[in-house]
Amino acid sequence: MIGEPKGLRAGMQSALQFLFPPQCLGCSAPVASDFGLCADCWRDTPFIAGPVCDRCGVPLPGAEEGRGDICDDCHAIARPWARGRAAMLYQGTGRKLVLGLKHGDRLELARPAAAWMMRAARPILTPGMVVAPVPLHWTRLARRRYNQSALLSKEVALAAALDHCPDLLVRARRTASQDGRDREARFLNMSGAIGIHPRRRRHLAGRPVLLVDDVMTSGATLAAAADACLGAGAISVSVLALARVAKDA
Repeated sequence: MIGEPKGLRAGMQSALQFLFPPQCLGCSAPVASDFGLCADCWRDTPFIAGPVCDRCGVPLPGAEEGRGDICDDCHAIARPWARGRAAMLYQGTGRKLVLGLKHGDRLELARPAAAWMMRAARPILTPGMVVAPVPLHWTRLARRRYNQSALLSKEVALAAALDHCPDLLVRARRTASQDGRDREARFLNMSGAIGIHPRRRRHLAGRPVLLVDDVMTSGATLAAAADACLGAGAISVSVLALARVAKDA
């Protein structure tokens, strides 16, 4: 409020913290500040650090950090995007947090999750990037009421001071769930499923794109989205996920 005394504002904040003390995002234990993890949940959250595959963000133990090495999967699979990163592995508390955001209406997780993603993404961010989420089909969006990837992309774009285009991509058709499908079936399921919103093509011409998703498994969904962006005039595409499924995780 304009003209509100600083002392009054501080007192109100203290009162709110007394009535609603900060809780761990993972287990609801008391923590020192909002949007934090307790020591146990922090230890059990498999944040990705050290050398990673420059294409998909999976950890590469023993590799030299910053050299741009590529994992075996990215050597074997044609990736339409240039570079990729992920904040954590999809296991333990990481999996719990992703599922809470995706299916548990834990919308408050988007802001801290985006901060973790930003730490991973810094090496692949470039000036002038357009940040966009992987889209949901409208029937799924109507049932879920929000797109968790769009919540993440909004916070990432804000933190990185980049343009955000939440409806850059659209699901041209509703795809069956990817759960339980092998790699080949996942790519086949996503073939032709994602396109560019006809009114958003102008946002792409000659610009790099950062695609944001909650989880990367085979990369089929991100590949379909990247192909759509490149086909509409993007000069390059990079990808960023909150969590990465790793074969040896």
